[in-house]
Amino acid sequence: MKILALNPPFLNGYTRQSRSPGVAQGGTFYYPYYLAYAVGALEAAGFETILLDAVAKKWSTEEVLEFANSLRPDLVVVFTSTPSIYNDVDVGCKIKGILPETHLSFVGNHPTNVPDEVMAMSDEIDTICRWEIEGTVVELAEAVESQTGFEEIKGLTYRGENGRVFHNPSRELIKNLDELPFVSKVYKEQKYFDVKDYFYAQDLYPLVVILTARGCPWNCSFCDIPFKKSYRARSLENVIEEFEYIKQELPEVREVMIEDDTFPTSKKRTIELCDAMVQSGLNIKWACNTRVDTEREVLKKMKEAGCRLLCVGFETTSQNRLKEIRKKTTKSLQIEFMKNARELKILVNGCFMIGLLNEDRESVRRTVEFAKELNPDTAQFLPLIAYPGTEVYRQAKERGLLIEDYSAILDENGYLMTNIKREGLSPTDIKELIDKAYKEFYFRPTYALYKLRQTLTNPAEGIRILKGGYSFLKYLIARVKNV
Repeated sequence: MKILALNPPFLNGYTRQSRSPGVAQGGTFYYPYYLAYAVGALEAAGFETILLDAVAKKWSTEEVLEFANSLRPDLVVVFTSTPSIYNDVDVGCKIKGILPETHLSFVGNHPTNVPDEVMAMSDEIDTICRWEIEGTVVELAEAVESQTGFEEIKGLTYRGENGRVFHNPSRELIKNLDELPFVSKVYKEQKYFDVKDYFYAQDLYPLVVILTARGCPWNCSFCDIPFKKSYRARSLENVIEEFEYIKQELPEVREVMIEDDTFPTSKKRTIELCDAMVQSGLNIKWACNTRVDTEREVLKKMKEAGCRLLCVGFETTSQNRLKEIRKKTTKSLQIEFMKNARELKILVNGCFMIGLLNEDRESVRRTVEFAKELNPDTAQFLPLIAYPGTEVYRQAKERGLLIEDYSAILDENGYLMTNIKREGLSPTDIKELIDKAYKEFYFRPTYALYKLRQTLTNPAEGIRILKGGYSFLKYLIARVKNV
C-alpha cells in the first residue's frame, strides 16, 4: 500500500496553506503543515507515504505525472485551496487518467466547505476528507487497502453507486493533540522534503513551522481557518520535547514559527509554556500569531522565552469596520500593543485589510496612514476575499457583490485580488490602492534607514531582509511605479 500526499503544481511560489492562499509579494512560501501532519498520522499507522510539495520543488504537472506513474500509489491525497481548485482538480484527474485504479481524495478548507461543488467538478474524485483529517485519512487508507466500504468513516464525503455523493457525519475534533507525531519529524524524514525550500519574509531563515495548539475562540467574519470557536492545546511537555527535537535533529534551523491560529489564546497556558521554555534552556528563537489584546505581562514572558516576532492582524483603524468584521478589538488596543511590543523589543509583522465590505476610499486612506503611524517592522496590505464558509462570503453573495469565479481571486502573477465587486471600489481599484499603500509604507526614507541600520547591526536579520527584500523590490518596481 503506497500513498502520495500531494501539494500539486501551480504558479511558482503559490502557497496553499496561507490564510490567504496566493503568491506573496515578499517571497514568503508556506510549509504545507496540515498535509504534513496527515502524513505523520499515516506513517504512524504503518502506511508507506510520500509527501511531495510540487510547488516547492518547481515540478511541472508532467513531472508529477511521471513521478506518480513510477510510484503507482494506491491512494493520492491532494491538498487544495480556493484560488487553485480548478488547477488542482485537473492535476488530480490527470493522475487518475494514467492510474485509473488509484483512489483520488481531496483535502483542505475549500472542499470541506463546499464538498458537493467539488465532487461535481469531476467524476474522477472518489472522496473528500473534511476538516481535521488525520483520523479520516488513516481510516480511508485502511478501507482502500482492505477494499471495504466507506460508510462508517466519519468526516468523509464519498462517491457511491451510480455516482451518488454521500456525506458521512463529521468527525469529532482530536482531544489529545499529543497523540499526533511531531510534524518536524515528518519534515526531517521525508525523502522529497527540504526545510530550506520554505521562506517567511518576516522570519529568520531557515525556519520550521509547528502547531502547539489548534482552533481559535474568535470568529472574525473574513477568516477561513479551520476549527473556529474551538481551542485545544498540546501539553507543555510535548511542546518542549518537539523544540528539543528540532534543536538536535534540525540544527540548521534559525527560528520556529508557531502557526497556532492565536498562540497566546490562554494566558495561563502561555505563561506556563514560556516559563518551561526558559527552564529547559532551549535558547531557540521563535515567532507566532497573536492579537492586539495580548497583555503586556504575557508579551514580556514571551520575549523572555525567545519570542522574536509577532504576526498581528490590525486590519483597520475604523471602529465601525472592526465591529463589522467581529474583530473585537479597538484602536486604543492596537496602539497600546505596538507600544508594548516596541518597548519589549519584539518585532511586529502587521496585517491590514483594504476594501472591507462597507469601506470607501477615505477609510482606506485612514488605515494606510494608521499603518505608517504604528510603523511595524513589516506590513502586509491584503484585499478582502470572500472564501466559502465565511460570513463575508454569505454577506457578499446575499448583496449580489460576489464574483463567483474562484480564479478571479488571483491576477496573472498569482497576487491576490478581491472577489467582491462594488460601485466605486472595483477589484482593480482595490489592487491599485494596495499598490499605493505598499509604496507609501516602504518607500519612506525613515523606513529605509531603519532597515539599513537593522541589516548592518544584526547579520541574522540582514539575511532575511535581503532575501525578502529582493523579491519584494521586484514586485514594487513592477507594480507601483505608476501609482
